[in-house]
Amino acid sequence: MSFNRFAFRIAIIVLVPVLLFLSQRFWIRSLWDWSRGFRRSLWRNLLRGAVIAVLVFYILSLADRLAGLGWMPRNGPFRVFLSMLQLWIFASMLGYLFFKVVRALELTWFGAKDLVLRKKAVEPENQDRRSFFRLVARVAAAVPLVAAVYGYSSERFRYEVRRVDVPIAGLAPELDGFQIVQISDIHIGDFMPRDEVRRAVDIANGLGAQVAVVTGDLITGHADPLVACVEEIARLRAPLGVWGCNGNHEIYAEAEDAAQALYTKHGMKLLRQERTELEWRGAKLNLIGVDYQRDSMVRGPKPPMLAGVEPLVRRDMPNVLLSHNPNSFYKAAELGIELSLAGHTHGGQVDVEILDRHLNPSRFVTKFVAGLFHLPIGNGAFNGTEQNGKSAYLYVNSGIGMIALPARFGVDPEITLLTLRRG
Repeated sequence: MSFNRFAFRIAIIVLVPVLLFLSQRFWIRSLWDWSRGFRRSLWRNLLRGAVIAVLVFYILSLADRLAGLGWMPRNGPFRVFLSMLQLWIFASMLGYLFFKVVRALELTWFGAKDLVLRKKAVEPENQDRRSFFRLVARVAAAVPLVAAVYGYSSERFRYEVRRVDVPIAGLAPELDGFQIVQISDIHIGDFMPRDEVRRAVDIANGLGAQVAVVTGDLITGHADPLVACVEEIARLRAPLGVWGCNGNHEIYAEAEDAAQALYTKHGMKLLRQERTELEWRGAKLNLIGVDYQRDSMVRGPKPPMLAGVEPLVRRDMPNVLLSHNPNSFYKAAELGIELSLAGHTHGGQVDVEILDRHLNPSRFVTKFVAGLFHLPIGNGAFNGTEQNGKSAYLYVNSGIGMIALPARFGVDPEITLLTLRRG
């Protein structure tokens, strides 16, 4: 396991619960203190009662999620309330961190200054500067809250169609211009209503691709409506059919077999360590699909990436691999697979650029966050070359759904149209 992944898991297991507790205590105490400013006891008691009611609902919903009981309503106004609650969890933690960072800067500045001058900071100008620091701290705490509301209300369903040309060495002239439409990471459920899945499918159908693929994570957990999701996917239209692969959340929900059966019922195919040949204008393309390639984020045995896939790779035609986990790309390139299509990352879901550096949570688990990547292609490529300056390509789709945080910021949900070109 790499250091980044180890650090990420430690942060999830240890730091996040501690930060969650400290941040909620901070905000509750702040609201409690603020309520003292109300002259009328009625308003003060109403605010405090509302805080207590939300806290109780928050604890119950969290317990329901962690225990997987499924007894809490998830439709109608409850869906909106749960979404806002989930939004609050992440925004409030970030707001708390920002507030503490500014306060730490204030204490460092004045503590060092008072130590050097050997006197207490009682001068008017120091008091003004302290007031300025406290104002900045409050503004810093509010920034994540405002950004979260914007990401929830504006960006999460603003689908973007990305058109990407992929050069394939030795591609048959008949396949030059061949198009694949890709949807990934739907996560139908609390944060992704069925009508939004339908809208994404309609957009994909309007692109007129020759084949449609869905690269995993139809749902988030076992309580999500898998049947409804597959029914919407079945509305995809492409001359060479609709194909898919399982993601890690199908593992979590124990829904891999159910997803496969539903695909078959609706005339589609979920590829599980399988291949199929697609023919277009007399030329052929080898389409391979695999279940989620397990890594440190999934419990259980972890065989080598793409174990058993080598016999599925063809040497006489280009290969396209559907693999939810982009980290399988290293092995795919080694095996001579010309194009891999993945998802999994959601593009980080939040991407903030500060001083030419992108702050993106997905960078803790993969180098392939979103977009098109390439590596030298390995031995056994269909054109009979070994390396020779030619490349294998990976496209990582940012997905249309969300997990944990019901918002996107700096990362639009995407539907991808990939066009194969002669390299």
